[in-house]
Amino acid sequence: MLAERVLMKGNEAIAEAAIRAGCRHYFGYPITPQTEIAAYMSRQMPKVGGVFLQAESEIAAINMVLGAAAAGVRAMTSSSSPGISLKSEGVSYIAGSDLPCVIVDCMRGGPGLGGIQPSQSDYWQATKAYGHGDFQLLVFAPNSVQEMVTAVFDAFENADRFRMPAMVLADGLLGQMMEPVVFPDRETVTYEKPWAVDGRHGKRSHNIVNSLYLSPKELEDTNVARFARYEEVKRLLPKAETYLTEDADVVVAAFGATSRIVKSAVNSARALGIKAGMVRPYTLWPFPAEQIREGCEHAHDVLVVEMNMGQMVDDVKLALNCAKPVSFFGHTGGIIPSPAEVLGQIKKLAGGEL
Repeated sequence: MLAERVLMKGNEAIAEAAIRAGCRHYFGYPITPQTEIAAYMSRQMPKVGGVFLQAESEIAAINMVLGAAAAGVRAMTSSSSPGISLKSEGVSYIAGSDLPCVIVDCMRGGPGLGGIQPSQSDYWQATKAYGHGDFQLLVFAPNSVQEMVTAVFDAFENADRFRMPAMVLADGLLGQMMEPVVFPDRETVTYEKPWAVDGRHGKRSHNIVNSLYLSPKELEDTNVARFARYEEVKRLLPKAETYLTEDADVVVAAFGATSRIVKSAVNSARALGIKAGMVRPYTLWPFPAEQIREGCEHAHDVLVVEMNMGQMVDDVKLALNCAKPVSFFGHTGGIIPSPAEVLGQIKKLAGGEL
């Protein structure tokens, strides 16, 4: 029997997926454009024996996640760009304690309060500098409501697998749109957590969750070991979609909701006889450099399209070893690029080939 398709708003699909993935502890604080996640959790968590708590602030919420994660349960928080910034110190403590959790960032324009319209301007924060110290997040970038469901499952499972925080990096466009969704009959992958502070039960010595190391050598050894684990993550998890890249002269790189606009522009370019293609990272960290490089193999030009001022451009250049020209087109402040605008950029790079 086919699974039932339901029409859901992106934010609510995220929340439902988290519940189905085994999340029973949600701590958050309302902020546009992701408040529906918290609202959905407030209604549904009591029905499954879970905990919903609207904290007094984003800072309080992320530290509640830290406590729950230390006890070995699946915990989640969500916010939008300014609120995500407030959570950054707590996430650094979580990473320093080697704890798994899931953070959802439904991005809006910035900096500062900016606006409440869709944006992709948290790319650098998520992939390069989310909190103090040496650490990384797993970062999944869905491009549809259906893929938001997949990303939530991937985030919880791999956070547990590698004992690190995971982020689902969406945006206001995905969070607010409604699309048909099929919730997969996906077995929840669970991992033993012998490190959890969940009571001794007379079976083991005390567990301590801590991110403070007063000995410089001990702190360095801990960081080195953590980065060795990151190397395994970079080997196992990178994922990207390639579309019509086999013979493409111009390849457009995009992530998230913007990739849908790019795919439409690529189809229009193909209809005009222009050999265009697209590469779309699904994991932003680890960045799928090899897949990007393979997707751009035949291209003479690469275009990056984002809803920001070009934050992914350097990662694409590095993936290509700076061997091909990489240009940028995008909008910021909540303005969404149109397929016609992207097609115009493809035409320019194709040299007017029709």
